[in-house]
Amino acid sequence: MADAHDTGKMGEELARAHLAANGYVILETNWQSNHQEVDIIAMKGETLVIAEVKTRKTSHFGQPETFVTRQKQKMLIKAANHYVMSQGIDKAVRFDILSVLIQGDKHQLNHIEDAFYPY
Repeated sequence: MADAHDTGKMGEELARAHLAANGYVILETNWQSNHQEVDIIAMKGETLVIAEVKTRKTSHFGQPETFVTRQKQKMLIKAANHYVMSQGIDKAVRFDILSVLIQGDKHQLNHIEDAFYPY
């Protein structure tokens, strides 16, 4: 039986495959800065996409995307700012959530574009 780490890794693999199949160019995976991690950083056209992947085995306690708290959003915004500055990127930035529900050998992936906005 897969533990939470394995489930999370499987969700990230499914999310990367989904993004690549839909024309996203993956720039970074599990990018880290100052104890902050961004699951996927990608480009779609002229937009830099900061993607958080949330994977669960059950929706009993809510859909996976509901676990992206305001605190997590603030951390992603801070990490995205650091990435943009460190890489000298001058593009629009979008924050997406990829919600993955894995049940047995089946999965359901919900890609939420513009899931939240910097504030």
